[in-house]
Amino acid sequence: MQANWIDGQWRPAAEVRGDWQAVDPRSGEHFGEHFPICGWADVDAALGAAAAACAGLADAESGQVAHFLDDYATRIEGHLPQLAVIAERETGLPQTPRLLSVEGPRTVHQLRLAAAAAREDSWRDVVVDRANGIARCRQPLGKAVWCIGPNNFPLAFNGISGSDFASAIVARNPVIAKAHPGHPNTTLMLAQLAAAALQASGLPPATVQLIHHLQPEDGLRMAADTRLGAIGFTGSQRSGLALKAAADRGGALSYLELGSVNPVFVLPGAANHDGDSFSEAFLAGATLGGGQFCTNPGLLVLPQSARAQLLVQQLAERYRALPPAQLLGEAVAQGLHHAVARLCAAGAELCAGSADPFGPGFRFPWTLLSVAAERYLQQAEVLQQEAFGPLTLVVHSATADQRKAIVHGLEGQLTGTLWLASDGSDDPEAATLGQRLRPKVGRLLENKLPPGVAVSPAMHHGGPFPSSVHPGFTAVGMPAAILRFTQLACYDNVARARLPAVIAERWDHAEA
Repeated sequence: MQANWIDGQWRPAAEVRGDWQAVDPRSGEHFGEHFPICGWADVDAALGAAAAACAGLADAESGQVAHFLDDYATRIEGHLPQLAVIAERETGLPQTPRLLSVEGPRTVHQLRLAAAAAREDSWRDVVVDRANGIARCRQPLGKAVWCIGPNNFPLAFNGISGSDFASAIVARNPVIAKAHPGHPNTTLMLAQLAAAALQASGLPPATVQLIHHLQPEDGLRMAADTRLGAIGFTGSQRSGLALKAAADRGGALSYLELGSVNPVFVLPGAANHDGDSFSEAFLAGATLGGGQFCTNPGLLVLPQSARAQLLVQQLAERYRALPPAQLLGEAVAQGLHHAVARLCAAGAELCAGSADPFGPGFRFPWTLLSVAAERYLQQAEVLQQEAFGPLTLVVHSATADQRKAIVHGLEGQLTGTLWLASDGSDDPEAATLGQRLRPKVGRLLENKLPPGVAVSPAMHHGGPFPSSVHPGFTAVGMPAAILRFTQLACYDNVARARLPAVIAERWDHAEA
C-alpha cells in the first residue's frame, strides 16, 4: 500500500481506515496501487511537522523558494509524457491536446510565474511611513495550508501542483496536500517530483507533505485544528461548506471555489443577426472538456423569437449528434442523473439527451433543456443549481425586463457573459444589463465564452457567494493569488535593526 509523504519521508499510514484504487472512467475498472484512507495519527504527524517547519520556511531566502518552484516545474516538464499517460487513464482526459499541450504546460508556466513572484517579493506589499515610525508588510500565516484539488484538473489545480499550492509556498507557508481519489497515481508521481525538488532546495522537510485520503470526520477535525492556517479548496458546495464550518471553529481561513452555472445572455440583435456565429462559438465552449469545468456556460438566456427558437433547435440537433461525453467518474454521472430529474421536476423540458448515464465506464449524453422565463423566475433557486458536466439549460426571455429579473435573482457566479450584435444594436441593453450583472460575477465577458481561465496577473478566478466564499480574492493569477495565504504585519516604533529585511531595505529610501 502506498505511503504518505510526511516530514521529508515516505511513511506507511499509521492508521489505515480503509483503502482504494484508481478507477478508469472509460471502462469502470479498478487498477493500480492501493492507497490508504488514513486516520488521525497521520494528520496529527503532518500538522506537527508543518508547525515545526514554519519558522525555518519564513526565514528562507526568496531565491531559495524560487529555486524550489523552478526546479519542480522543470521536473514536471521532463516527466510530462509519463504523467499524461497516468492522468489519462485515471480521468479519461485525452493526452493530446488536453494534458500534453494545454494543462501540462499551464502547470509548468504557473509554477514558474510563482517562482518569479517569490524572487520579486511584490506580494509583500511593503508600506513605510517614516514620519510616524510605522511600517507594514505581508508575512506568512505561520501555520500550515491545506490544499485540496478537484477531479477535473489532475495537474493544473492539483493540491500538490496547482495555484493554491504554489501561492501558499511563495507566501512561505508549509503545504499539506490531499490527493483527490479520482487521480491518486497522478498525484503520487507529482508528490515524488516535488519531494525530489524539495530535498535539493534545502528548505525544511515539511515544507511539502502529502496525505492520500481521510475519513470525513478526520478531515473535519483537521479543518478545525488550530495548527491549520488556511484551506485552499476546489470542489462541491456541500463538501466545501462543511470544511468551512469546521475551519471557522478553529480560526483557519477558507478559500473555497464551489462552482457556478456561468450565465450567458444573448441579446436580441445578436440572436437575430449573428446566431450562426454564436452557435458555433457556444458549441465549442460548452462542449470543451465534456462540460466538466467550473466555468462551463451552463445557463443560456435567449430572447424569445423565431430566430432564437431555431438556434435552440440547431443546438439540440448538434447535441444529439455528439457521442456521449466521457465523464471523470461515477460521482459525476450520478450527479447529472439527479440534476436532470431535478430540472425537469422544476418545469424544464428535455430538448436533447436524457437522465441516464451510458456505459462502458462513465459517460453521459449531451443534454439540452429549456424553460420559459416566467417558469424560471418562479423556480430560480432550483433551476440555477449547477449541473456539473455536459448539460445546458436554455431560458427563453420575452423582454428586457425579464432578463433584468433573471440577473436580479442570480446567485453569485464565477463568470457572466453578454453576447452582443456586431452592429451595435444591443449596446443600450448591454450597458444596463452589464451594470446589473457586474456585482453578481467574478469575471464579466463580452462575446467570449468563459471556460478558458488565463494564467495572468489580471485574471480573477472567484466570485460572490456561493461561487466562492470570498469575492475579494482570486485562485488564479500571481501575485494576487498569493495574498490569500498571508497576514498583514505592522511594525510601530520598532528599531530598524529588528525590522524584517524586506522593510529595512526600503526604510532608508523612504521619506522621513
